[in-house]
Amino acid sequence: MQQRQAGDRRGAGGRPGFWLTGALACSLAAPALAQHKPTVEELQKRLEALEQRYGAAEQTTADGQVLDVAALDQRLRVLERNLELQEEARVAREKEAAVVAVNDRGASFKSANGDYEVKIRGLIQGDGRFFTGGEPAGTYDTFLLRTARPTIEGTLGKWIGYRFTPEFAGDSASIVDVYADLKFSPAATVRVGKFTSPVGLERLESSSALSAIERALPSELAPNRDIGVQLQGEVAKGKLSYGIGVFNGTVDGRDAITSNPDNEFEYAGRLFFEPFKNDASFWSGLGFGIGGSVGDTEGTGNNFLPRYRTPGQVQFFNYHAAVAADGRRTRWSPQGYFYRNAFGLLAEYIETTQELRVGATRAELENNAWQATVSWVLTGEDASYRGVAKPSSPFSPGKGGWGAWELVGRYGELDVDEGAFPLFADPAVAARSAQSWTVGVNWYLTSNLKLIANYLQTRFDGGAAAGADREDEKAVFTRLQVAF
Repeated sequence: MQQRQAGDRRGAGGRPGFWLTGALACSLAAPALAQHKPTVEELQKRLEALEQRYGAAEQTTADGQVLDVAALDQRLRVLERNLELQEEARVAREKEAAVVAVNDRGASFKSANGDYEVKIRGLIQGDGRFFTGGEPAGTYDTFLLRTARPTIEGTLGKWIGYRFTPEFAGDSASIVDVYADLKFSPAATVRVGKFTSPVGLERLESSSALSAIERALPSELAPNRDIGVQLQGEVAKGKLSYGIGVFNGTVDGRDAITSNPDNEFEYAGRLFFEPFKNDASFWSGLGFGIGGSVGDTEGTGNNFLPRYRTPGQVQFFNYHAAVAADGRRTRWSPQGYFYRNAFGLLAEYIETTQELRVGATRAELENNAWQATVSWVLTGEDASYRGVAKPSSPFSPGKGGWGAWELVGRYGELDVDEGAFPLFADPAVAARSAQSWTVGVNWYLTSNLKLIANYLQTRFDGGAAAGADREDEKAVFTRLQVAF
């Protein structure tokens, strides 16, 4: 019995061949059991331990077997190389794998080198409109789906960008934006498709970032989305931006139709300066510029002549049906904003002239509008042209988070050329001018969810029978907005 036990101890601890074979087996089996791949350093240490214990030369075990450490060394080197190849393959797979991100700005899928990308975004706006006075016949209190816009945008290589935004709110689907960008450099990008004409400041502001629910009166004179080609870019480290393009041309305040019915084109452009952008100065949020357009248009109807609406979306001016656009249409718009911490101020003026004809009578009429919007973020977040980006304390019931709160006040006027009455427009239906003010509160619960309430009131000059003034329009508008 004692001899057997001694033999067992000798086999377990006294026979180098048995020990070394077991150690190698354990070193190779351990990764599979523990899900751990030995590093090169670990393998090197094992090899050094073997050489220190048995020497670098060939050894003989107690039972006469030959122990070849050099062979073990070769086997370990093969194992090291296999691990290196596995690591190289893993790194190669990671370099080729797409990057998927889902966050409060939507979802994105990007190639490993960043050249190809698809972004999925969306905007949903549900409104409530409640009139307390001055609404014309056929205008009702209502709930409506104001906006339902999914957006797909991204890049196709380093030089091509794209965007596609349909609109599903309303009685039928339509296309809001669809364009491609040829991005030669930040200073020179060519945009082709349907997009917002570079004239009005508030028109160029995203509807998800508006301080008030609906746009102000100057946006009724600025062109909205048009079809054409535009050269745009930023220079001087983003302190100067520009856009200049050729378009089919569209009526004041509206989108272009899908074709060019009068065979005429419109030329539009804009320069905007932010001289202290990215500077740590009081004026870092200052921006100002000028936009304008010029072109000929000929035709009758709503595709050629404007209809002006109040911020309550009620029409208060239109031309006689017999009136035709017949010649040059020009617009120009000085504009600017200033944002400092929680304070925001946006102001613009726009003037549009149009050559008109009714029968044998021709005239060039000039309409103009202006507005100023002041905002203050009560909870201290930074105000900006793009709205409050993210509340410091997102809404979290029971945990002290109440989101961001913003107060808004706006005043604006729109004046129609006196020469429009009575030959070109009916003074018993169309008002000569409108003065509108809005107060509101915006509650940013999170970076994706926003609740808005506005009280708006518009006063008119003219627009009623016997030369009387149309009754003041008064309304309360509400909105729930989800943006991502």
